Amino acid sequence: MQSISSLNVVDLLLDAVCIVDVDSRIVFVSPAFERIFGYAPEEAVGLRMLDLVHPDDREVTSEQAHRIMQGTLQLQFENRYIRKDGSVAHILWTARWLPERQLRIAVAHDITERKRTESMHSATYAISEAAHNAIDLPSLLGHVHCILEQLISVRSFRVALYEQDGPSVRFAYSSPPAVTSCQRAKADETWHESLCLRAIQQGTALFASSQDGEVAEATGVHQGGLTWLCMPLPSSGGPKGALLLESGSNQVAYSLADKDLLQFVSTQISLAIERTQMHERLKQMAQFDQLTQLPNRALFNDRLQMALSRARRDGLPLSLLFIDLDRFKEVNDTLGHAAGDVLLQSVARRLAGCVRSSDTVARLGGDEFVVLLEGAHAGELPHHTAHKILSAFSHPFSVHDKSLSIQPSIGVAVFPDHGATESTLLSHADEAMYHAKRQGGNQFMFHPKRQRQA
Repeated sequence: MQSISSLNVVDLLLDAVCIVDVDSRIVFVSPAFERIFGYAPEEAVGLRMLDLVHPDDREVTSEQAHRIMQGTLQLQFENRYIRKDGSVAHILWTARWLPERQLRIAVAHDITERKRTESMHSATYAISEAAHNAIDLPSLLGHVHCILEQLISVRSFRVALYEQDGPSVRFAYSSPPAVTSCQRAKADETWHESLCLRAIQQGTALFASSQDGEVAEATGVHQGGLTWLCMPLPSSGGPKGALLLESGSNQVAYSLADKDLLQFVSTQISLAIERTQMHERLKQMAQFDQLTQLPNRALFNDRLQMALSRARRDGLPLSLLFIDLDRFKEVNDTLGHAAGDVLLQSVARRLAGCVRSSDTVARLGGDEFVVLLEGAHAGELPHHTAHKILSAFSHPFSVHDKSLSIQPSIGVAVFPDHGATESTLLSHADEAMYHAKRQGGNQFMFHPKRQRQA
């Protein structure tokens, strides 16, 4: 062992020995530096080590270097570097300051693979947790975005869902885009859709250097500038969609290792999306009328209960419009229930067009609908809204190429004048509706406590 020089021992080390000056400029590196960072020793000498640090880690690395030069012995410090090929390396450092030489000597241990394995396992768990906790698909994908930012360089992130009818894709999630002109934004959207559709149809990950550059399958070794990575989402039921990531910098390029990592988590993401979509479908079936897609009685009762709580707390009025279609039974009897269903769908659309986005239109069953108005002007809105509904119904409906004239009878009840509970208000609005119907229909009337005729 005594015959082996210290220089030869350094040359044999798998970890890289680095010596830098006060300005962080490299004066010596061992041969292992090329294996870890991609630069041969003769290339590395003269470079500033801090310039090779990942942009997000430079500030904390600079602070750590300052502490070392003040005499602190650094035993374990982790940060990230940009390799020569643009990929990211995770490094565990041991370092100390040599005051008599005014040099900093450090040993770099490459922990990239360990960090990648840890990241994949933690990402799997985090995505599963997100799928259980997300209230809807945008919420889930927002969580996924945050998870991926811990694994891989991500400036922008988009999730495309595949639509076979087109075939085409629609973006279910997009991270905030950079401010661009409308023309450029439209061009970006077209390019993003094209890249995602190509990855989905080919069933393979794609690298791209830029929106003006070449797109290549992620199957070989690529050099520098690969700032886009598109990964199809696997699914047993056919193509699910694709993930589209942009690193945001030519300095931070995607690698085959990034592709492998994203391919691993894409299965978990696809399962999470399917679970969330199934949950949303079940929620839709439980809370919305399947024919008209309006809130059903259960969801309406929940909204009415919450609206009444707000009205009591804020001392504001609340109004209910109970709507029943005049002579609707004749449509079913003469044209059939299929025609009646089409008519109800058209009625739902017209009613929704007569109210504010903050109001609720619900179908209680059959040809009975109800409108919930709340807010500071809810006590004044019933007249305006009822007139608007009557005006909308003055135009015939087209059902199976037939023109049908259908009018509504509308009953109105206002909180607190006509009741203080959900059941009382709904009952009084219902009574007022029947009173309007007995008077000939095609009109609105308030409950007799404060009855007004159109």
